[in-house]
Amino acid sequence: MLFNSFVFLLAFPTIFAAYYLCPIKWRSWLLLLISYAVYMNWVPVYALILLWVTLTTYTGARYISRNSPKNKLKMTVAGILTLLPLLFFKYYNFINNIVYDILTTLHLRIEINTMHWAVPIGISFFSFQAYGYLADVYYRRTDCERNLRDYALFISFFPQIASGPISKAKDLLPQIKSLKTFDADKATQGLKLLLWGLFLKVVLADRLGLYVDSIYDNYTYQTGFSLFVASLCYSLQIYGDFAGYSLMAIGVAKVLGFDLINNFNRPYFATSITDFWHRWHISLSIWLRDYVYIPLGGSRCSKLRTYWNIFATFLVSGIWHGANWTFIIWGIIHGVAQIAEKALRLQKYEGGGNRRLRIIITFLIVNFAWIFFRMPSITDACKVIGKIFTDFGTTLFLSNNSNMIYMLVAVCILFFKDMRDEFFPRRFLFFENRNIAIRWSSYLSNPSDRRIGFRTIHLCKLLTHAEFSDQIGHISCVMRSARLRSGQNLRLSDSPCNRRIYKTG
Repeated sequence: MLFNSFVFLLAFPTIFAAYYLCPIKWRSWLLLLISYAVYMNWVPVYALILLWVTLTTYTGARYISRNSPKNKLKMTVAGILTLLPLLFFKYYNFINNIVYDILTTLHLRIEINTMHWAVPIGISFFSFQAYGYLADVYYRRTDCERNLRDYALFISFFPQIASGPISKAKDLLPQIKSLKTFDADKATQGLKLLLWGLFLKVVLADRLGLYVDSIYDNYTYQTGFSLFVASLCYSLQIYGDFAGYSLMAIGVAKVLGFDLINNFNRPYFATSITDFWHRWHISLSIWLRDYVYIPLGGSRCSKLRTYWNIFATFLVSGIWHGANWTFIIWGIIHGVAQIAEKALRLQKYEGGGNRRLRIIITFLIVNFAWIFFRMPSITDACKVIGKIFTDFGTTLFLSNNSNMIYMLVAVCILFFKDMRDEFFPRRFLFFENRNIAIRWSSYLSNPSDRRIGFRTIHLCKLLTHAEFSDQIGHISCVMRSARLRSGQNLRLSDSPCNRRIYKTG
């Protein structure tokens, strides 16, 4: 059940109402039940894998938390058992093909069966989150969680299970243990994030995807200019996909009273590859730093060893993203670029002039690497790159007019918003203006359209401001009355009915 599906958009109001009408002491059980129900909506039997990872890490952490000389062995065994489903379901066929190619080269004829199955949704995310918890317990960064219900919810929390963000136990578990009453301000912020994420996914990424697929699927017939434009569009598409889904997850969690880590921070305005990874998929970057780079020695060793640690970290990043050589090459490109920055000491120019030039250079490097990420094979990626640099035809393939219009409007909105947030964070706040006349004039200045893209744009604008928070406050009053009638104690200071000041914008 994806956040951008009509099924979820219809089901979420029911989840929202059930969650806040449920007594606080039962909410963790309700959330756990909902999380497993959402996960089983994809392939029900794969919930057993989620349960395996949960029980393995829960039991392993209990043993690791005991002071024992064999803790390293326990950590190794528990870590392998945790990552085993990920390795099997996601990488079995990839490893199988490598072994088969090696045996064929050695003229050994051995038949190895290829498995045909769908990779369990979110297995990369909840496996890494569970392993991170094990490592934190092992390194005494966090206490062992003894409540199985709370820990199971930490691993399976439905807003983040499919596409992150990857949370740390010290950040999410305390929130699970101290569930709060309804907060209208936080719910309004969550709806803003949910709707902006929906815009990035449905209006931006999906529209760009139609254009990118039409180019890359027939790249042999395209000019170098068309392929270059398609590569730029794919950079925006994957940003809209990843960031949009992360924002929807963060927004849904915030509506339910949880704060998840911000996962994207205008990555295409980064001034270096190092800066890019401080802005792109932030929760994964933190995970790789804490559980791969630092355990390997980080930057506390010799230069050559530090460079190897960086390379190995990005190699793991590439493998994590997909079981294909193209993802590995993508990771290697980022690793080599970051090593070059460190070797040439380019960090000292971070605060200097020519910021726009550094942004453009960084974006072009990232854009180049995305070509390998997108294409099905290294050969195809090299052919696309070859045509970009050798075919100087200026013909540009255009898809149908309506899709191009939606695509360009969505790109302009994203560019304006990110540029405003990056360079002018306190200016051009038309849609957040406290003056109702200015704000609603901004809403109505765009021509209406019956298509879903523009409906989403207007929905994002109309539902994320003070007028809507008043409606939220009214709903919370009704919910409070229902709780009081059911005999549930509620402190007046916690009730949104007693806080009539709502944020505007």
